[in-house]
Amino acid sequence: MYLVKTPQFIQKLFPNFIWRLPTEERVLHLTFDDGPIPEVTPWVLDQLSQYKAKATFFCVGDNVRKHPEVLEMVRKSGHALGNHTYNHLNGWLTDNMKYFLNVRRCAQALHSSLFRPPYGRLKPGQGDFLLRHYRIVMWDVLSGDFDPEISAEQCLQNVLDNARRGSIVVFHDSLKAFDKLKYVLPKVLEHFAKEGYRFAHLEEEQEQGLLLASVA
Repeated sequence: MYLVKTPQFIQKLFPNFIWRLPTEERVLHLTFDDGPIPEVTPWVLDQLSQYKAKATFFCVGDNVRKHPEVLEMVRKSGHALGNHTYNHLNGWLTDNMKYFLNVRRCAQALHSSLFRPPYGRLKPGQGDFLLRHYRIVMWDVLSGDFDPEISAEQCLQNVLDNARRGSIVVFHDSLKAFDKLKYVLPKVLEHFAKEGYRFAHLEEEQEQGLLLASVA
């Protein structure tokens, strides 16, 4: 069970998490979780480059260890990196100290202050502790590309119907999501580019002070 559009009441329950970056500018923040992997991530980079789009990749540390050359491709392409734990841990099911050490291990590989919990699941105490060290980035639009129960067309509509100015949209550069991603990502890029949108990574917004303002 998941929500494609994160309700406002949930966002208000956790105001120090970053859900969306409100703006009058036509800008979207595409994010990709679970990579980097050689089977999918280079294809994503190629699609983004066709639209001069910048994105944020929330990386699993063990994938970084296994595929450093793919991580380097992401860096050299000018995208931002974020921490997605070292072993894709579910915070609800993990002892706090084990979770914090796993996050730290990934952080040492990436040197990023951005963090997204796998499955969006954190215990309150975990969130409070991690906020001392990281900016916790959630989302307001979940594409559902990981869901075997929906069609690629439904996945596309999830994004087209719900993304708006400043939205943070979740995709996955994973084998599980790749079939849908191959259909959805080119169409999302084409649609919003025609609507006059640009695609910015989250470190760019952080440099401009927008990421800080969104959690003030």
